[in-house]
Amino acid sequence: MIANGQIVGDGSWNLRVLVTDLQAERQLRVKSDLHIGGVMLRLVEDLEISMDWSDHALWWPSKNIWLTRTRSTLDQYGVQADALLHFTPMHKNLRVQLPDLRYLDMKVDFSVKTFSAVIHLCKDLGIRHPEELSLCKPLEPCHLKYNYNSMPKKKVENGVAKNGHPNLPPDTNTFIANSSPDGSTGSLDKSGFMCAPVTPSRPPPSSTPVSSPVGNTGSWGRQVYNSETNGYSPNLTTSISSEQLNGSYDSFLAQTPPPPSPEARKHMIRPKSLVEKARMNVAWLDSSLSIMEQGVREYDTLCLRFKFYVFYDLNPKYDAIRINQIYEQARWQLLNEEIDCTEEEMLMFAALQLQVNLQAKQPQPHLDNGNVSSPVEDDIDAALTDLQTTLEGSTINSYANDITQVPELCDELRFLKPKRFTLKAYKRYWFTCRDLHLYLYKSKEEMIHRQNSIYDINLRGCEVTPDVNISQNKYVIKLEVPSAEGMSEMYIRCDEESQYAKWMACCRLASKGRSLADSSYETEKQTILEFLQMQRPADEPAINPSSLDLQAEDYIAPRFLKKFRGKNQRILEAHANVKDLPLIEAKMNYIKAWQSLPDYGLTLFVIKFMGSKKEELLGVAPTRIMKMDITTGDHLKTWRYNTMIAWNVNWEVKHMMIQFEDCNIMFSCSSADCKVVHEFIGGYIFLSTRSKDASQTLNEELFHKLTGGWS
Repeated sequence: MIANGQIVGDGSWNLRVLVTDLQAERQLRVKSDLHIGGVMLRLVEDLEISMDWSDHALWWPSKNIWLTRTRSTLDQYGVQADALLHFTPMHKNLRVQLPDLRYLDMKVDFSVKTFSAVIHLCKDLGIRHPEELSLCKPLEPCHLKYNYNSMPKKKVENGVAKNGHPNLPPDTNTFIANSSPDGSTGSLDKSGFMCAPVTPSRPPPSSTPVSSPVGNTGSWGRQVYNSETNGYSPNLTTSISSEQLNGSYDSFLAQTPPPPSPEARKHMIRPKSLVEKARMNVAWLDSSLSIMEQGVREYDTLCLRFKFYVFYDLNPKYDAIRINQIYEQARWQLLNEEIDCTEEEMLMFAALQLQVNLQAKQPQPHLDNGNVSSPVEDDIDAALTDLQTTLEGSTINSYANDITQVPELCDELRFLKPKRFTLKAYKRYWFTCRDLHLYLYKSKEEMIHRQNSIYDINLRGCEVTPDVNISQNKYVIKLEVPSAEGMSEMYIRCDEESQYAKWMACCRLASKGRSLADSSYETEKQTILEFLQMQRPADEPAINPSSLDLQAEDYIAPRFLKKFRGKNQRILEAHANVKDLPLIEAKMNYIKAWQSLPDYGLTLFVIKFMGSKKEELLGVAPTRIMKMDITTGDHLKTWRYNTMIAWNVNWEVKHMMIQFEDCNIMFSCSSADCKVVHEFIGGYIFLSTRSKDASQTLNEELFHKLTGGWS
């Protein structure tokens, strides 16, 4: 029998396809062995509309997948007669919030893996090393109230959508269970990986962002930058597009925007506890899935943020945009209390921020492209410096006059090893550090002859935390040393800042397995001294307080506001230390000071170890993971990546097992999907393999191998 030119009974059937550009549905008579490319070709021929369809692909809404393998057949994808496919553009409009809180309307590929989408997005924005960034969904206050695994239940109880269905907007990682294997293994592939080219090569944006239509802000939009008022307004429909910028991002994204309005600040998320800080990490998208597969639709809002706190080759000469965006992310972390600091440190950050604001209004001749040396010259200079360091060796050894002796640091310091239920004071000992070990002696003679050491502390793998209060002349180094029982606390108190800088630099390097002979020792020591100097207030401000209208809430975190409100004199006194810094140097100093904070680079998760009913914190850092007390944040146990062998993930029950050289750990994550933890660990291992070789490009395959849970 023949019907409509087709032979009925030949195994063919009608496939429904919605063409989203036309909002028109078409039916194609197909067979199961027809490949996806053939479906699209027949559909375009059937439409008989002369336009470029090359950016279109088939999306299967009910299965939440793109049919991008054009050589695969309908049968291989499992498409049957009851399916409705969408023929839709792969590049869609996305509102992107940058770390500086401004919004850009961009064309983003919704069909590729999120990692690839971020790479193309950063290329358009002129941000190098996109592997350090990722996209996340904007958070609301309710996200901090519940753990990830209990939030959907709370939403069902608290509200129902107008259509009668539970009000359950897609959360991050909702679809992972549908697309991940039942079990997978990650392993530490030590194959060499070269980072993206060091030389800057940024052509004009290859995709032109367009403005979102009025009235469609997306389900996640909260506040946008208003170019007419130079401020932020909540719940508006305007944002910056490349048409308004005339395609030039350099001058726009490299400059700090005006402070957001009071209304907009009310929408910012401010965690009040360690658990709430951990819950903020629920928002990260899965780098191995496309944006579309994670519940994001056209005109929705996503946040572009630096996810991994390892900033490779941060060069002021051609990283102005990247430096400004890192500075802005650091600034808002401090002002929103996502990372803690002391009162003196807060004043220092406020002073640097004030200097940035003042310098932004001044011409910066050293940023003129005509005066910047070429990347080739920079690479040659760097190579010559490395060669000089190699040939000259280290000059830090003040105790040995020839290279056959091991560098050593000796001093008289105070020491305290606290014990439960007893009050003990600091005792003076003679300290010496050599071969990554710290030795304590009762007398100088015993130290010289290396006899009868009281303590022998292996610094490799220990946690080193500063405890400094300059106004009280307190310079303390807190050591948390791995032991069979967990982490043992010890405190070293120095008499003055130069002594503190020497020993702090020594302990930091030793904890990473680097000795005093390492060429970075002097740099580390100098950085610590500069950090302390910036915290020391000047006798009088360099600027007349009446000449500036300072709003304390723009510079000071809320917990310090009561103390500093109306006392701008103290900010200006701190500013006198940094008044001569040019714009880029002020931002770089801000970033370096942020990196010196004890909690810098620590991403938290609420977890439960197998066999335990108690919730604990897992801290993921660039070189290690830590078991932490959920109330105090004390470090209970540390495992370093260089002792990690492999990790296994069971996606069905969301359990993660990590195998180390000396033990195995297994846990479930309560505050986020297990994939988020998996990706942070694999991502940091991936970043540790970067090498400064301009001839190589970003190894996306290795990234997904380490973060995506491949078998």
